[in-house]
Amino acid sequence: MSDHYNEQRKSVNDRLITEIKERRNMGLKKYGVLLKDAPLSRKELLQHAKEEALDLAEYLQTLIDMEES
Repeated sequence: MSDHYNEQRKSVNDRLITEIKERRNMGLKKYGVLLKDAPLSRKELLQHAKEEALDLAEYLQTLIDMEES
């Protein structure tokens, strides 16, 4: 692969890493605990993940609808 592709990919990866760190800090400030230490059951964690996935599906469908109009 080209150096240009590798630099773009690195840039994307670096941005994602930064966002993950920022969200982790935001969660820590908001909830006072890291997700791995949250007093949530496995079922509660699955439910939260499902809700996040449903939100993602709504965003994706909205973008699909915008592309079709």
